[in-house]
Amino acid sequence: MLNFTPLLGAQSDSAASQSLLELDGGVKILVDAGWDESFDVEKLRGLERQVPTISIILLTHATSAHIGAFAHCCKHIPLFSRIPVYATIPVISLGRTLLQDIYASTPLASTLIPLSSLSEASYSYSLSGITGESSNILLQPPTPEEIADCFSRIHPLKYSQPHQPLPSPFSPPLNGLTITAYNAGHTLGGTIWHIQHGLESIVYAVDWNQLRENVLAGAAWLGGAGADGSEVIEQLRKPTALICSSKGAERLALPGGRKKRDELLLEMVREAVAKGGTVLIPTDTSARVLELAYLLEHAWRNDCSDNASTSPLKDARLYLASMNVGATMRYARSMLEWMDEGIVREFEAEGTRNPAQSAQNHKRTVSHQLGGRGAADSDRRGGQTSKGASGPFEFKHLKLLERKTQVNRILGNTGGQVILASDSSLEWGFSREVLRQIASKPENLIILTERFPSTKSFEEDHAKSTGLGNMLWDWWESTGGGDDTAISGLDAQPKEVRIENADREPLQGTELMAYQQYLATQRQLQNTMQPNQATALETSADAVDDASSSSSSSTEDEDDEQQGRALNISATLAHSNRKQLGSSTEDIGVNILLRGKNTYDYDVRGKKGREKMFPYVAKRRRGDDFGDLIRPEEYLRAEERDDVDGHDMRESGGRRESTLGQKRKWDDIGLEAGAKGRRMSNGANKRRQTGRNFNRTNPQGSNGVDHAETNGSINNADESEESDYEPDEPTIEGPSKVIFSTATLHLNLRIAFVDFSGLHDKRFLEMLIPQIQPRKLILVAGMKNETLSFADTCRELLAAKSASAEGSTISVFTPAVGESVDASVDTNAWIVKLSESLMKRLHWQNVRGLGVVTVTGQLGATASHEDRTEMHEGAKKKQKLVKGENELSELPMPSAQAPKLAPTLDVIPASMAAATRSVSQPLHVGDLRLADLRKILATAGHHAEFRGEGILLIDGIVAVRKTGTGRIEVESSVSMPGSRSSRLESTFYAVKRKIYEGLAIVAGG
Repeated sequence: MLNFTPLLGAQSDSAASQSLLELDGGVKILVDAGWDESFDVEKLRGLERQVPTISIILLTHATSAHIGAFAHCCKHIPLFSRIPVYATIPVISLGRTLLQDIYASTPLASTLIPLSSLSEASYSYSLSGITGESSNILLQPPTPEEIADCFSRIHPLKYSQPHQPLPSPFSPPLNGLTITAYNAGHTLGGTIWHIQHGLESIVYAVDWNQLRENVLAGAAWLGGAGADGSEVIEQLRKPTALICSSKGAERLALPGGRKKRDELLLEMVREAVAKGGTVLIPTDTSARVLELAYLLEHAWRNDCSDNASTSPLKDARLYLASMNVGATMRYARSMLEWMDEGIVREFEAEGTRNPAQSAQNHKRTVSHQLGGRGAADSDRRGGQTSKGASGPFEFKHLKLLERKTQVNRILGNTGGQVILASDSSLEWGFSREVLRQIASKPENLIILTERFPSTKSFEEDHAKSTGLGNMLWDWWESTGGGDDTAISGLDAQPKEVRIENADREPLQGTELMAYQQYLATQRQLQNTMQPNQATALETSADAVDDASSSSSSSTEDEDDEQQGRALNISATLAHSNRKQLGSSTEDIGVNILLRGKNTYDYDVRGKKGREKMFPYVAKRRRGDDFGDLIRPEEYLRAEERDDVDGHDMRESGGRRESTLGQKRKWDDIGLEAGAKGRRMSNGANKRRQTGRNFNRTNPQGSNGVDHAETNGSINNADESEESDYEPDEPTIEGPSKVIFSTATLHLNLRIAFVDFSGLHDKRFLEMLIPQIQPRKLILVAGMKNETLSFADTCRELLAAKSASAEGSTISVFTPAVGESVDASVDTNAWIVKLSESLMKRLHWQNVRGLGVVTVTGQLGATASHEDRTEMHEGAKKKQKLVKGENELSELPMPSAQAPKLAPTLDVIPASMAAATRSVSQPLHVGDLRLADLRKILATAGHHAEFRGEGILLIDGIVAVRKTGTGRIEVESSVSMPGSRSSRLESTFYAVKRKIYEGLAIVAGG
């Protein structure tokens, strides 16, 4: 059984992806927890309703469309954090930096609390004063430490390794569920999931790319690197259901492929910087940015190394701006094995040319992984290396910017410059700020790297949600953008665009009380659903405490009013918590066994399975192939410890945050305030640095938050700028709300487009889907028109492919958001038992690790062994009972219930054995690849080479052709003169002999 429900991203203009798969036995799998740039919490209601029934979660890509809501769900949805999550190592690492960047860049990621929720929670006083902007109260966003903790609980997987996952505590048994990750090619660590459950074989492939790129290898459909690429690999072929994205189904690839695409981008960049303009390339912050950064860095290296070249790139500057880009590039340098083979060869070649520098880079990479001193040194340089280094991601020309002040400084420079900035949607991040400052100059250029949904396809009720990227895309299309090689102006007339900016502002007065009451209600709900579990809202409650104390009014009237409201809330909380806390033994009742004084026990009522037997869950120790991970801060000398006001900062990471209602010492509060006032960029694990630039928004705690230090180096004429001290940017901590303001943007720059999305196109979709041969096809992740149109195309392609199979039908589903489809496949399976006498005669043969045997027997219906035993024992008991009551010695007792008959295969009688012996023939088992046959024949002294497509020519006279799976044809000339005829005969039989040696012969009978 397979029921599929898209929760987001089906027949929609939203790029977010969330899918729910329901299998036999109530097993539910959530694939992706994506979000779009609107950060609308209402779009997560469908997911929130399904959380108590989800068994496991799978993540595919480290993009906001696939994991954007993951940290929000972990913090604000009860039970979500208890569900096992599985992803590849790059998705875990890059996803962490992506979400930390998002929450540091825009307040909207914190999400708005609906006014209806505030009204329900605030029953102790009126909310009549909260209207308009006052209703835009934000939830407390996950801190960098909380985001790191969420991703640290994800189980890492490697490609092509089957894994049997663990179910969530509230899930039914998985019954042998197996998941396998394969390379998707779209992003680093991106995944095509193969899910095997009983007779169901499901392939989930959303957002993949078959083309090989500079950094990423192609998808694993045809086997990836080292495979012949003639057909889809066995593991992904003929699934019972294929879930594929229809995005790009109407798009044709650029003629010339990747090389032409790269040349087109560099040509646009050279033309713009030659005029002294600024080029803005919006991109994501953790996935496709690696491809762009690698391409531009190597273009600068090549042009600058050629002394005879007059390239304008020599005098131009190259920047990459993102809040957490230092950590992203640090991870990229440590995950070269997940990239294309060309990247690995480049790294090895650099190590051969410069072994000393290679060893230094390797040492720095190890320090990055351990969080040691080398990580801080490299991050302070913003990812820069020495002038002699030229590894794949050891940047020599690309400068990393992580602060808004640095971005504003470089925008004041004169001369050509290229800025890669997050995000590609232009709704948040530095790309929006850069566009605002360069939009009015006609010599500047913005190069869009992804396609946007046209505003013409939006429904009327979504018209107001049109983003800045959608408007630029429409203008590019309307001014000659049909050709991907065109650079469009804006009709020589500047266009005015009204954009909406969102700023954070602290809560005060009634708003603070409303949020405080809402937080208490949500915490009560989490305590009810997760007993004996620490809630994620405790730290939010502390923030409310601190903010309310710091924002108290100075006047006496306001103080009295504030105290009165606080007393009302305290009384309400005491009343609502009375059932849990209890003020006396009588109130506690039978729960005194759990909540009495000096009683330490676990409430297992209502639990089942493992949680009932073993209620305590020990914290899993982090480790790798070499054992437990080492924390370098535990081995520092006394003089190396981070002392702030006499306090050892190493202990701060392990100290538990004080919760609401817990007493705290004034000394601790003062210490915390002092530490926050001069927070170091690497938190508890770094030494104090003087005269450096520290990043307040990106701390790295001892729990493994992976933030790079602020990059202070920019490519300016004055090198002393790199060491200038920059004050911390003001941040608002604690409860806050969002204030929207409108500004007018005058657009007079040029617009261009180069497709760097790294997604499949129409040609690959139409070529691969018929080769995969799915029994059911489900199309998601596309606009409504292109999804329905591509569904018709797939029906024609699959019908033509299966025309030879009589009566076979392939269903194509196009569900909308929230619509469930039944993609189950009707299978006829019978269970046949083998008799003991037949089992003794079987001779098993080993074929590629599998036991194979041919069975010839006679099928009959016999009672099972258990039924026969129960009948015998029941008759005995009945006889004894009758004998005791009536004093009868023997009395036959017929069975009251007929035995259950089961089909059983038994040995053929001797009279029929002679007739069946002639029917049983030996079987050849296996599938020999032509590439393997070529190696075998070359070892035997024959000359073998490929001629044409799928033809192997041996010694120039014998041809071997593979016509299908398990079908090989051997051809040769019929007549040849003299010695050549004997040579032909010897070669022909030698080839046949080698083919048979590569197959397993299973005897018949």
